[in-house]
Amino acid sequence: MTLDDPALTSGETPKRLAFVNARLVDPATGLDEQGGLLVDDGRIADVGRHIHGEAGGDAVLIDCGGHVLAPGLIDMMVFTGEPGHEHRGTLADASRAAAAGGVTSILTMPDTDPVIDDVALVDFILRRARDTAAVHVHPLAALTKGLRGEEMTEIGLMRAAGAIAATNGKRSLANAKVMRNLLAYAKDFDILVMHAVEEPTLSEGGVMNSGEVSMRLGLKGIPAAAETIMLERDLRLVEMTGARYHAAEISCRASLEIIRAAKEKGLPVTCGVSINHLALNENDIGPYRTFFKMRPPLRAEDDRQAMVEGLASGDIDVIVSAHDPQDADVKRHPFADAAYGAVGLETMLAVALRLYHNEEVPLTTLLRAMTANPAGILGLEAGRLAIGAPADLALIDLETPWVVDPEDLRSKSKNTPFDQARLEGRALATLVAGRIVYNYADTASGE
Repeated sequence: MTLDDPALTSGETPKRLAFVNARLVDPATGLDEQGGLLVDDGRIADVGRHIHGEAGGDAVLIDCGGHVLAPGLIDMMVFTGEPGHEHRGTLADASRAAAAGGVTSILTMPDTDPVIDDVALVDFILRRARDTAAVHVHPLAALTKGLRGEEMTEIGLMRAAGAIAATNGKRSLANAKVMRNLLAYAKDFDILVMHAVEEPTLSEGGVMNSGEVSMRLGLKGIPAAAETIMLERDLRLVEMTGARYHAAEISCRASLEIIRAAKEKGLPVTCGVSINHLALNENDIGPYRTFFKMRPPLRAEDDRQAMVEGLASGDIDVIVSAHDPQDADVKRHPFADAAYGAVGLETMLAVALRLYHNEEVPLTTLLRAMTANPAGILGLEAGRLAIGAPADLALIDLETPWVVDPEDLRSKSKNTPFDQARLEGRALATLVAGRIVYNYADTASGE
């Protein structure tokens, strides 16, 4: 059968599924071949070219039509409004958007109200996700109380309670002593520290990239040096402490060079880039379009090209959506006063495929930054097509064209910078632990 069969567009997912006639792409092993995959009780039971129409036994056969079958995507930066600002977005609608974008695991940032800065709140997120979310939800613990950058939280206890890593959210930790102590503490517990790299006194009052475009628009700029100074400081502290460190988002060529140098020295350092900084630049702001107001800001075209080069070379480890829902009330303001952020869970994959279609980044490299690399950094079982691994999968059509209509997005907030963008490629189906949580056939049929 195919995905539009009534047995798959309604009701429970069969326990045993055999995907056949698929292009298997597994960046973790370099696998890229025609074949099939067998799912049994939520896990991958077999995979390879030997699985075809007669090899599934009593499994329900699904003909993939030659499309790509890959590990489900892992998004390491997702902001939600829950708890405290559910009008912007909830774990439930973020997970639905994730599933529609081929994303099977999301890391939720602690920038909520209240901030996720103690064990009880980590437990709250896990319980809410268990009850309402369609995909795996991994909460991130706050590094400091209230994200104020002053008092350390008990990140060890929160890690034991289920927080997958620790971060200070959108706020950089300005106090070097606090940051050093946190890194030393994280080293003792083997906790990954994720950090937003922006020196706050240099970026204060800025609303976009500093340069000719900001001068022409009459907007105060944020220099790239605000990012590189904080990144340099952090890496010196990593060298002192030996802690595992992840620069949450880099956005300029100079930061890429710093990351390369740190890796050459053997420091335990990784970094991410948002899909926005791979696809957009400061010129897209145009006539003060607030959906393009982000942090870090969209940079110059040379910086965008550097991010693509860094992704292709493997120096940039991870692509994130930086999904940050904001409602119309805080976006419909003059550019300087509007809120930062854009939604991106549902469009991350399709926008990333632009780089593949433009022959800038190979498909395996592109998918590695959204599957195997984040899984390796976080120590997750997912992110690979291997026997015994969770059946977290994405069936991807690389070619189908579509136009982004904000009203069709599953996010409660509609602040996408890709409004009316023409994209090529999308997720046809998403499975989490062997269960179909998104089927494009349902959408196409109007359900």
